[in-house]
Amino acid sequence: MPELPEVETICRGLSSLIIGEVIEDVCVDPNTLGLLVKGSSLADLKHVFTGSSISRLERRGKYLIFSLDNGFFWIAHLRMTGQIVWTASADPPLPYQRAVLSLKSGFDLRWADLRKFGTWQITKDLSELDKKLGPEPLDKNFTVSYLRHLVENRVTPIKSLLLDQRYIAGLGNIYVDESLYQARIRPDTPSGQLSRQAIGRLHKACCSVIERAIEHGGASFSDYVDAHGHTGKAHMYVQVFRREGKTCYQCGTVIKKIRLAGRGTHFCSFCQRAPRRHVS
Repeated sequence: MPELPEVETICRGLSSLIIGEVIEDVCVDPNTLGLLVKGSSLADLKHVFTGSSISRLERRGKYLIFSLDNGFFWIAHLRMTGQIVWTASADPPLPYQRAVLSLKSGFDLRWADLRKFGTWQITKDLSELDKKLGPEPLDKNFTVSYLRHLVENRVTPIKSLLLDQRYIAGLGNIYVDESLYQARIRPDTPSGQLSRQAIGRLHKACCSVIERAIEHGGASFSDYVDAHGHTGKAHMYVQVFRREGKTCYQCGTVIKKIRLAGRGTHFCSFCQRAPRRHVS
């Protein structure tokens, strides 16, 4: 699933291409429409999109937010296999292409999604989105104090807590595993058992792992591509994610994979040892 670094890469790539673009038309595969935009008809989408221009593009957590000059926001979430690619209108369709926004300049914004889990939302109010998302790892509000308060007295495994978008927005399976490895914390450690030192390491790791992934254009383990349809390189630098059965680069211990929070979870049992006792 595209996480913060992948969506940020797409956002940066598209911003220089589409701001000020006028949308001439929108087409959506009829078999996808009900899954993609619940409660909206194609006529509804044409009413919103046709003739509007894109005035701004932002990212919040794993969401892309397109501001239109008619007061609407188009919120897109890629979910598992979604892609949004800028391409010439004359180019052949993308594999699993589900929707197209035709631009006045002769280019398209094309939406492709193998599993059809991706979603769009059309709204004039972003408050509901803001309410359900916590601070992001690179936000000024994501401080060591915030993280310390978040984990305090919780028995929830630390990986489960980090995955909860209500508390920290943008982190997903890849970068939680990588952050916990860098911080030397087992993913199944009860959150409230983390020492002050461990919390400090985790805060630093969440920030540096995200920064490094953005620098490398996101991770293309499967379907993710950037705004031009190119794959990222961050997957080439992972330490534990999807490396089960291979040896840890630091100590040589075989990387383990367990199931936690409904996700495949990767860690090194030597570098990420369980805490011996609670330290308040």
